[in-house]
Amino acid sequence: MGIAASELCRYVIRPTLLYLGRHNPTAESLLLGIAASQSELGSALHDRRGHGLYSITEPRHRALWDDYLALDPERASLVRGLASQHAFLSAPQLELTVNLRYATAIAWLLVEQHTPALPPPGDVLAMARIWKEIFHPQGRLRDFTQAWQTCVSPMNHVTC
Repeated sequence: MGIAASELCRYVIRPTLLYLGRHNPTAESLLLGIAASQSELGSALHDRRGHGLYSITEPRHRALWDDYLALDPERASLVRGLASQHAFLSAPQLELTVNLRYATAIAWLLVEQHTPALPPPGDVLAMARIWKEIFHPQGRLRDFTQAWQTCVSPMNHVTC
């Protein structure tokens, strides 16, 4: 059993997006959908596809730092501030598994790096396309929409 979608949104995703200065409802929904599709909201935090809620691979994580964050020292410092002091230096990929806010920031930056504009709120199919392009190219759009229906849609009846 994973994390309740409303609690993941309220205590992890929203505060992380606010911290990064990137908060908006579509970003929240997209990250919830990605977490639902990649790990069933944390039911499986480590598998062959990657680490943590968003199943981010070590090479993707490293490339984000080398090719994106290295070009923006202020943002890199902000993201580094979410990581634990010593664990990040010895095993940065472990942060993706155990540090939900850090993993959320990295997932968001992967989206930001590859997506010029977010879809309108509630456009689940457009969010599925973003998920497929960035997080799971072999995935099917219906995998995202089914995870959305199961994990995220019920939460939309209650404010997160």
